[in-house]
Amino acid sequence: MSTKRTSLQLFRLKKILSTLANKEGRGTELISLYVPPGKQISEVVNMLREEYGTASNIKSTTTRKNVQDAIVKVQQRLKLFKETPENGLVIFCGAVPQNGAGSEKIETYVIIPPEPIRIYLYRCDSRFHTEHLQELLREKENYGIVLIDATAATIATLQGRRLEIIREVTSGVPGKTRAGGQSARRFERLREMRLQEYFRRVGEHVNETFLPIENLKGIIIGGPGPTKYDFEKGDYLNYQLKEKVLDVVDTAYVDEQGVKEIMDKAPEIMKRTRYIEEKQIMQQFLYEIGHDTGLATYGEEEVRKALEAGAVKTLLLSEGLDITRVKVKCTACGYEEQQTIKTPMLASFEQGLLGKPCPNCKAPSLGIAETQELIENFAQMAEYTNTDVEVISTETEEGQMLKNSFGGIAAILRFKLQEQ
Repeated sequence: MSTKRTSLQLFRLKKILSTLANKEGRGTELISLYVPPGKQISEVVNMLREEYGTASNIKSTTTRKNVQDAIVKVQQRLKLFKETPENGLVIFCGAVPQNGAGSEKIETYVIIPPEPIRIYLYRCDSRFHTEHLQELLREKENYGIVLIDATAATIATLQGRRLEIIREVTSGVPGKTRAGGQSARRFERLREMRLQEYFRRVGEHVNETFLPIENLKGIIIGGPGPTKYDFEKGDYLNYQLKEKVLDVVDTAYVDEQGVKEIMDKAPEIMKRTRYIEEKQIMQQFLYEIGHDTGLATYGEEEVRKALEAGAVKTLLLSEGLDITRVKVKCTACGYEEQQTIKTPMLASFEQGLLGKPCPNCKAPSLGIAETQELIENFAQMAEYTNTDVEVISTETEEGQMLKNSFGGIAAILRFKLQEQ
């Protein structure tokens, strides 16, 4: 099974981590538990049993009760798994003070990471230890680096923060000052031939190195002077790799030091990579809309209908969507209706239901039965119909357009929908 992380998985992880970052407990009442793939659940449950016994020595009655209650909750959650999921399992649990209420409530969060975790950790603290999951938000894809000038070239790969120099090539091309007795034109011609042959050699090494790499997100070419541009413009790279060139940048060196220079510039270049992907997705959507092909739609109701019909190929959701889907229910007659509310307005909406008559039985018994963020609501529908979900940032012009002009919800369709 592919461990490729989708923009939806990363969005979900980012969202839950930002929620957890604001949670604080009193003393050491918050439990963080990381269980790596392959670890036996029974082994972890036994460890927690011992921790429960140790917690009985805590002097403060409240802290002792809260820690032991949290341990029991974690054990219960663990027992729901026959075995550890293939990417591992993370559970955060503990007594969190409730806003302004002066009381505490045990909160539990179970996370199945988007890729394997390597750490086994149990910790009680005044905060949740999310840093090992934060690490997963960093870009992990593979990038290729080619540094080149007229004297030498270096080929390297970068995965996450792991840098590996694969090959160093010397050119054998003479400098620009000619040997005695040669005419300037002949010398220049010979030098040019040697340079072309050197570029071909470097191109072959680059093709051999980068073509077999799975999930190669892009290639960065660097070096001092104009040689790097001559190499990039020529036909030395396989066409598949040529399409992946993200940037051509200036570096003072073409050796390991030059690779480190690119490392410093890489985060900004890699961030742009995701933006480029997002722009391409949005441009496809805008093309379908602009050419009236019938293969794109937008707006909550239209996209919902298209998802229900199984017509959506790619669902586009803005990261900036702050909307909740609310199920309103009458406790007297069971009447239900769904509404879409801006998340900050949720409290006043709930207040407005008090004493409001039910449209069905007229009893003042309406209340909120269920809430779900709109992004999650749509993502679940998409998962049922095997639809790709792209969560688009608001950092690009196109991302802003999705949020502001198309209501943050759009779709590229598999087939045209029949006019109703």
